[in-house]
Amino acid sequence: METVKVGIAGLGVIAQVVYLPLLARRRDLFRVAAVCDLDREHAETAGREAGVPAYDDPLAMLDGGGFDALIVLTPGSHGPLVRAALERGLWVLCEKPVAYSRAELSGFSGERLMAGYMKQYDPASQRLLEALHEAGGPGVVRHLDATVLHPSEESQLLFARARTGRPDPRRAASFAEADERALTAALGTSSQRLRRLYAEVLLGSLSHELSLMRLFIGPPDTVDHVAVWPADAFPPSLEVSGTLGGECPGRYGIRWHHLPSYPAYHEVMTLHHEHGSLELRFPSPYMLNTPTRLTITCRVGTTERTILNEDVAEAFERQLRAFHRFITQEEPPLTGLDGALEDIVTAQRIVHRYARWAGIPIGGECAREVTGAPREATAGADSSYAEEGASGAVSGHAEGSLSR
Repeated sequence: METVKVGIAGLGVIAQVVYLPLLARRRDLFRVAAVCDLDREHAETAGREAGVPAYDDPLAMLDGGGFDALIVLTPGSHGPLVRAALERGLWVLCEKPVAYSRAELSGFSGERLMAGYMKQYDPASQRLLEALHEAGGPGVVRHLDATVLHPSEESQLLFARARTGRPDPRRAASFAEADERALTAALGTSSQRLRRLYAEVLLGSLSHELSLMRLFIGPPDTVDHVAVWPADAFPPSLEVSGTLGGECPGRYGIRWHHLPSYPAYHEVMTLHHEHGSLELRFPSPYMLNTPTRLTITCRVGTTERTILNEDVAEAFERQLRAFHRFITQEEPPLTGLDGALEDIVTAQRIVHRYARWAGIPIGGECAREVTGAPREATAGADSSYAEEGASGAVSGHAEGSLSR
């Protein structure tokens, strides 16, 4: 197979624990040709270990060249870097969120862009797709239910001993300012807590659940209800519900809870349909080759049958293989530019619904009519969450940004 030379932008936790180890064991697919991190010392250490050039400026790395593809693992919005890489003719695998605003993704072709939603490539997710087709397809789904119990990243990564980055404050500030401009384009000059809810929770974590819903059924038709609580904690708990899209007549409900000291990460997504249920149980995403469990419940004659599926094939590695096929065989990814935009629109619909109910002023893209804008419906939430608190500004380039 053709070996693709790749640059790595961002050497934080996800790079150290997941991508670099996988790239090292898949040298048949990729060869790391350059690395970059805003922490110059960290970048130089990684560069020495890999025997490749190291940079503390991603644009300088792009201009330095020597590679055909870029993997974007930086915190915050990736829109400007993705645009710069695509304009230089590179193939791009970008971890979520691809951008904070739709404006960041306008005016360029996404023909070489792949969004990094590894749970779509999980073998259990792919088997669920097959089982759903066997059951009659999305049209038979009555309800999609998802619950995420999210401990702090520190507690999830106690085993990893990952190095914490110390980026140059001036360079980090310029990226943080770009993130703030993107958030203003998306939300206007609204509450800092609302901006953080949108950036860190919806696009930084819940986008995985949105991507799975989109894979199985399609983006939601409506966002009818949004609740956020408690008022004195961030990250908070979040509940979203509405009607499913496409040919599916059913509804969905998603509950996301940040529980700092919870024993371990848990996520359950269940599709209840006319003939049974399909349940996914995801483990911590940082534990490589830990299988996701798919439970298929159905009836055969008078017998209730439960089928368990577990596959130790690593979802992140399958995603890298798909990226290689995208480059070498032009096989389309499961999520490209259009899918990334759909998830941004859904996140904006969710924050729009909540802000309207809670009486929080909102502007930007969220204030204007968007495709599939939320219908009039009753929403529930803790209105005191609308008040400004001492939560600080969005820090898009801080470690521990709820990324998965």
